[in-house]
Amino acid sequence: MNRAVFLVDGFNLYHSILQAGPVPGRATLKWLDLKGLCTSYLSLAGERSAERASLAGVDYFSAAPTHYPQDRLERFNLYMRCLRGSGVRVTLARFKRKEMYCKLCRRQFEAHEEKETDVAIATRLFEVCHSDEADVVILTTGDTDLAPSVVTCRRLFPQKLIFFAFPYQRFNADLKVIAPESFGIKRHSYVRHQSPDPLVLPDGTQGTKPPTW
Repeated sequence: MNRAVFLVDGFNLYHSILQAGPVPGRATLKWLDLKGLCTSYLSLAGERSAERASLAGVDYFSAAPTHYPQDRLERFNLYMRCLRGSGVRVTLARFKRKEMYCKLCRRQFEAHEEKETDVAIATRLFEVCHSDEADVVILTTGDTDLAPSVVTCRRLFPQKLIFFAFPYQRFNADLKVIAPESFGIKRHSYVRHQSPDPLVLPDGTQGTKPPTW
């Protein structure tokens, strides 16, 4: 049985979820059971590798929005606790303050740019392959910035199968070329794999879905 690891680009997935929802009866699809979602695609991963696949791990990459209002940061931290409680490995990068210039109004303004997430995913991909943690690695993203790392790891570790699970509305033809085994995640998968509310964490505490996002 092939061991499968999912490397999830949190920002790419988040914006995909925004496009997918809301749906009737649900105000949002952000209360996602990520581990359950990945597990549901193991059969497809098994088809690609011509051998049944088992889940060896899920890694989630994002950055804490410390520049946003406190309530939004609290919702983010709550979801990170829920992910960790379900067994997902969470790696957080950072936002960097950046001065921007608007050509239309001719004024400078402050913005924040997410830094280091792509590097963290690429590094983890190499680590998983080099340390033989998995036989199959599925990157859940449609971001072409990760293309060089995938091309390199497929060349250096030809015995490993590396491809993409494109989040809903994030299909990328260029990535499909370098990893033909790639497939797209369906909108209904987000709907089907919502966490229970409340979600009981391993330490006995409960994570309650925020009434507003």
